[in-house]
Amino acid sequence: MTASTGPLTTLERLAILAIILTWGLNNAAAKVATAALPPMMVGGLRFLLALAFLFPFVRPPFPHWRRLLLIVLLSGPIHFAIIYLAFGMAKSLSPLVVATQLWIPFTALFAWRMLGETMRLPAVAGLAVAFAGVAWMSLDPHGAADLPAIVLGVIAAAIWAVATVLVRKTPGVKPLKVQGLTAFIAAPVLIALSFAFEPNVIPRVTAAPPIAWACVVFAGVVSTIGASALLFWLVQRREAGRVTPYFLLTPLVSCTIGVLFMGDDLSPQLVIGGGATMLGVALVALTEKKTPPVVEPA
Repeated sequence: MTASTGPLTTLERLAILAIILTWGLNNAAAKVATAALPPMMVGGLRFLLALAFLFPFVRPPFPHWRRLLLIVLLSGPIHFAIIYLAFGMAKSLSPLVVATQLWIPFTALFAWRMLGETMRLPAVAGLAVAFAGVAWMSLDPHGAADLPAIVLGVIAAAIWAVATVLVRKTPGVKPLKVQGLTAFIAAPVLIALSFAFEPNVIPRVTAAPPIAWACVVFAGVVSTIGASALLFWLVQRREAGRVTPYFLLTPLVSCTIGVLFMGDDLSPQLVIGGGATMLGVALVALTEKKTPPVVEPA
């Protein structure tokens, strides 16, 4: 019995748990960091830290360089500028985190349109349920207060999904090279955008409390580097469908933190809408379980 076909080992289960916890905490860290620091500056600093570890992977050759550049721009400065703005605008963590999970059904939809992949009936039903759940959640008075942030989160999820589909169309590109190039471009672009469009950058940076900087370090090192390394280790050993469904537990970690420590108010409508969204996402993920995994967007 080989590692790729047998039951998950204890070490693999611990790796999956570590990734779920890291990604769940990272969403909360993004909310804390963007409350004190300019959102696009948070993204730029995150990638600047990650680049210190990923720079050795930024070297030729660069196969399919035009498409690779588009992937890097979409998954780097464009996606993270929008998602960190959403975190900075959101009053509650939970609705936004649930909405960003739409990247999974978006990926299935775009793969169907761009790659000609089959979209089976359960995936279609899951996509409809997921979007209906976000709409229902957003109609709640508490969710409506975060509607602009939720809309930005959905846009960011769609952009991430497009980048994911483009990665599938670009064989032979190593994940760490993509991450290194993303950090190489995203860090200066996001920092420049922050100075150009965000007010009071220097005062906010100098006045930021230690907890905000700890959250930036967590995002740049533990999430971007640590969780990604564990993910790549897992998918080298296991078929994607064996491990990726577990990552649907990530929003549960974020929402629990939001309710217990960040003052999120979960009304019945928010719970029902969020639950419907995650049910729809799970239907899509389990139907499309042979899809290669990608790094979690947030």
